[in-house]
Amino acid sequence: MKDSKEKTEKKNINTRKEKTPVKKTVINYLLLTFAALLLGFANHVFKIPNNFAFGGVTGISIILAKFLPVSVSTITLVLNVTLLVVGWIVINKSFAFKTVYVSLLFSGSLSLMENFFPLDGPVTDEPMLEFIFAVILPAFASAIFFNLECSSGGTDIVAMILNKYTSINIGRALLISDMAICVSGFFVYGVKTGLFCVAGLMMKSLVIDTVIESFNRCKCFTVICEKPEPICEFIHNSLNRSATLLDATGAYTGAGKTEILTVLKPRQAIKLRSFIKSTEPGAFLIITNSSEIIGKGFTRF
Repeated sequence: MKDSKEKTEKKNINTRKEKTPVKKTVINYLLLTFAALLLGFANHVFKIPNNFAFGGVTGISIILAKFLPVSVSTITLVLNVTLLVVGWIVINKSFAFKTVYVSLLFSGSLSLMENFFPLDGPVTDEPMLEFIFAVILPAFASAIFFNLECSSGGTDIVAMILNKYTSINIGRALLISDMAICVSGFFVYGVKTGLFCVAGLMMKSLVIDTVIESFNRCKCFTVICEKPEPICEFIHNSLNRSATLLDATGAYTGAGKTEILTVLKPRQAIKLRSFIKSTEPGAFLIITNSSEIIGKGFTRF
């Protein structure tokens, strides 16, 4: 009877372990789908009508569409397929599969919007307003892609290759790989559009790095207190996290205390801060931000 119960418990544990990766994969692909559609919308409504060619395959396509009798979406698809082959060879197959999915969804949504919701020009007479959305929306979508180890294709692949083999972060690598496209904007569409392109490229790289850091941001707690047991119990049972305990001695008083080290997500940090304030207001807290935590329960190598 006992053996049967243990087998059942083990089976339930294994089932939960099997379900977790599937659930995570579904959520990841929903996020990728949302980001790809958002990218297509931003390009069709804000970027292409204003000739904002600040990088990416879309930027190249906007430049080439001036001289070729084909649409921006068609050129984007052709260039993406070419660079996807490079990504498959140089990076990894998992990356390439997700990137193929995103690239085709992005190019397909862009083509559908061009056919069913064509735009003859900018949707407003405020170029600066459209410029802001043309920067923020694609940058937000790209940050989701990079955070899930994916790409929308195009020069994003070049940026990820640079990031893989050098110490350059993704935003800066993207800035380097897209600079030539922005310079072309001066010659094809004039100084005003060219300046918008350069400004958009610089802002895009900053927004991508900022958004990626916000996705992975954690709170590092250093708590020095006399009664660590209630705090550790709250961390374990209520927050489902762990902590490290160290013996500490006050330099002035010589009194013995305990130092608690733990890392939490921002929402968990608010709960722990409130708990410590109510249970041990005399505790000394140091709370710092971290953009990257590597280890069990967080990001793995």
